[in-house]
Amino acid sequence: MEKYGVGSRSSINAWRKTMNDAVLSPTLLRSFDTRRAVRLAVTTWFGIAAIGHAIFLAYILAVFYPPIAQSGLQGLQGLEHLPAGFREGDTLGNLAAVFHVLLAAIVIGGGPLQLIPAVRRYASGFHRWLGRSYLLAAVISSVGGLYMIWTRHSLGDVVAQITISIDGVLILLFAFLALRNAMAGRFVEHRRWALRLFLVASAVWFFRVALMGWATLTGGWGIDWESFTGPFLSALGVGQYLIPLAMLEWYFHCQTREAGQGAQLAFVSTLVPLTVFMAIGIFAATMGMWLPRI
Repeated sequence: MEKYGVGSRSSINAWRKTMNDAVLSPTLLRSFDTRRAVRLAVTTWFGIAAIGHAIFLAYILAVFYPPIAQSGLQGLQGLEHLPAGFREGDTLGNLAAVFHVLLAAIVIGGGPLQLIPAVRRYASGFHRWLGRSYLLAAVISSVGGLYMIWTRHSLGDVVAQITISIDGVLILLFAFLALRNAMAGRFVEHRRWALRLFLVASAVWFFRVALMGWATLTGGWGIDWESFTGPFLSALGVGQYLIPLAMLEWYFHCQTREAGQGAQLAFVSTLVPLTVFMAIGIFAATMGMWLPRI
């Protein structure tokens, strides 16, 4: 060994120990930037979600707006993918259905726009105008949805009615809290309640994406497609808003000084597979539900 200039075995062992100490030294080992990883994971999630919302918005505008503009309340008649859309003689219910569909465009399209920092920074007037419109649309759409849930029984069971109703109540509550904090000038709290409102108002989108993602990966295990019931649908009924809300609260915690690297890494490790699942669901919903009807 010495012949080739490497040194004796003891020298080699000493060299290895020195290198190991150097590699493991806190001064040379830069800790993984978990806060940056959290930001990157959240930004990626939001970018993919925004694309999915945009596709769903295009579907709403292409499928529902033309017949309503042409035929009014009767425009939703005969739409198989909206079985509770129109019922003869039920004027109030038909109005609720039409407004629910029309205002969905503002909720689905305006939600992501409200969360883009550049919009808040460089178009504050538009941000405030869109925020008011979004909040009003979410409230009216929620009230109309609650009315239709309990007066028109089309798909699902009572569990689905209850879980969707909880989401409707959360929309009303979060909208109120977001507005109250904005009027009081508590903009940090306003932003947090606005984020919560975005997630529960988008639950209808999360439901479709998760449903199609699950059907793609499992073949629809736990779903009776004929009656549209089953254990998976019952779980998804609450998961469509509880899981996003739980991840948001976890994200808030990761932004605090008390959050350690372990919590931040766990958050990223959870959000990444959820984002992949969401992307699969968006693709499946686009190809199987939305694009064929546009």
